[in-house]
Amino acid sequence: MSVQAEKAQTKRGVNQRFIYQDDDQIEKSFNWSQFTRLFAFMKPYAKQMLPVIIVMMILGTITRLAVPLLISLAIDKAINPQIGIDNPSYSLLYTYTGVVLVLYIIQWAANTYRIKFTNIIGQRVIYDLRSALFKHIQKLSFRFYDTRPAGSVLVRITNDVNSLQDLFTNGVVNSMIDCVQLAGIIVILLFLNWKLAIAVMITVPLMFIVSTKLRKKIRMAWQDVRVKQSRINSHLNEAIQGIRVTQAYTQEKENISFFTEMNAVNRKSWDRASAMNQTFGPVIEITGAIGTFILFFYGAYLLKSGAMTVGLLVAFANYVGNFWDPINRLGQLYSQLLVAMASSERIFEYLDEVPNVAEGKEAKELPPIRGDVNFKNIVFEYEKGRHALKGISLDVTAGQSIALVGHTGSGKSTIINLLSRFYDPVEGQILVDGIDIRDVTIESLRSQIGIVMQDTFIFSGSIRDNIRFGRLDATDEEVEAAAKAVNAHEFITNIPGGYDTQVEERGNVLSMGQRQLLSFARALLANPRILILDEATASIDTETEVKIQEALKTLLQGRTSFIIAHRLSTIRHADHIVVLDHGRIQEQGTHESLMTQRGTYFGLIEAQYRFL
Repeated sequence: MSVQAEKAQTKRGVNQRFIYQDDDQIEKSFNWSQFTRLFAFMKPYAKQMLPVIIVMMILGTITRLAVPLLISLAIDKAINPQIGIDNPSYSLLYTYTGVVLVLYIIQWAANTYRIKFTNIIGQRVIYDLRSALFKHIQKLSFRFYDTRPAGSVLVRITNDVNSLQDLFTNGVVNSMIDCVQLAGIIVILLFLNWKLAIAVMITVPLMFIVSTKLRKKIRMAWQDVRVKQSRINSHLNEAIQGIRVTQAYTQEKENISFFTEMNAVNRKSWDRASAMNQTFGPVIEITGAIGTFILFFYGAYLLKSGAMTVGLLVAFANYVGNFWDPINRLGQLYSQLLVAMASSERIFEYLDEVPNVAEGKEAKELPPIRGDVNFKNIVFEYEKGRHALKGISLDVTAGQSIALVGHTGSGKSTIINLLSRFYDPVEGQILVDGIDIRDVTIESLRSQIGIVMQDTFIFSGSIRDNIRFGRLDATDEEVEAAAKAVNAHEFITNIPGGYDTQVEERGNVLSMGQRQLLSFARALLANPRILILDEATASIDTETEVKIQEALKTLLQGRTSFIIAHRLSTIRHADHIVVLDHGRIQEQGTHESLMTQRGTYFGLIEAQYRFL
């Protein structure tokens, strides 16, 4: 098989995988309870603004329904065709005209205030919904993010929430107005002439039968659109984050080709959903045309037989015209509801996500700790049946420095992830000062643990703010003192902006070593009792490492520390070294004792020096 053929087959496989996922999501039933939950976000504003909106809505509807009746009376009473067009009652005509003008002014004022208040409520509801979603995903465990691309999460907070905006600002209230208007028109038409009313509305059931058959297809089409848009956003996020790798391996054409294909699939999906959406309009227009045809032919017969006046026929025509408009809008609203349904399903999927690591109802605040840590027979698995840790037991005394070494995948990072409660063990206990960490609040635990990772994340903002992230109430003097302690002050002051230098997302204007120094300052400022260094010196040059080793003597003083390092030279002075292999503790002791044993640790040291 050629290289091009292999690429094409791989791409088809990727697309097939997405299609199967999409189909699974599309088959969900239409869940009206989702809208009950959505409208619950309106409750805080219901008592404050809903009465005003209802009054304005009723006032606007009544004035609109009254106008055709007044026009009918003006024709029959003021103009009076039976007497002759040359003998109208101008005074009565002026009166009807003035009343109609006043009604239009009242209707305009009522609609203006209604729209103002509905927009206010709608924007506040969207604000609350987006805030609730963001707050919730902040609490979700690492497992949630392990299985979802960042772009997919971003789509839920932005696109899916935005798609509900029209529903809350216009859709809900407008549908209420249309329903009241329809009910009012039906009552008036039946009152004016029930025979003609029934004849005109005989096509309505047919319209609902046809439109009902379209609902499922339209709902599925909009769900498909949301899934395709999520795929695009996920790929965009991945492409932007990995642009350096893409360009380094000259894979721009392949990346563009893959995105173009996804973009085309999204466009076709949108076109299909949009085309189905537009079918409501023609159905209603055809139904309305048939109703109008019946109105004029049967109305002419009634007019000729004397059963109806000209003014009454004109009023009937106005009401019939106004009858189809709200039906058309309600059809469009249903399409809007379908779009909102697709988005609300995705939003509530995240809001219903339960953190794998959660606090118990009786969780208490963890008091200030000394730093004793005990791992008791810890068993953990990322995937069911694949153990990452197998019966780990380890006792650490407050103030000790513990080095974790071993081959990749041996379980080093898993141990510190469990200590920070990013995950919970399947079996066993982790005690801090004799307290099970599952019995305390997550915030009180993590606030006393500092972590410095290999891939340091730098937020958009100033260097000062990035260091202060370790403790937000720290003064400028404390920030600078922390930077000086880890030898970061020198390079910061050499930058033209100093501590106020603005760094972009991920700190791309800083070198890898400089970013690591900032992360050390951030951790020191937090002043944790337990400090975790996860490959914290892996990306630092030898000269900078020497500076950091000096700073670490101060940083680690009096703290319990867990150090993961592939550079074994950096951990030889640790109080205790634990050698891991395939999730088990294979050896442990000091550097000297382990070297004497000439076991796995000795082999790692020897292999590392061999390649220097």
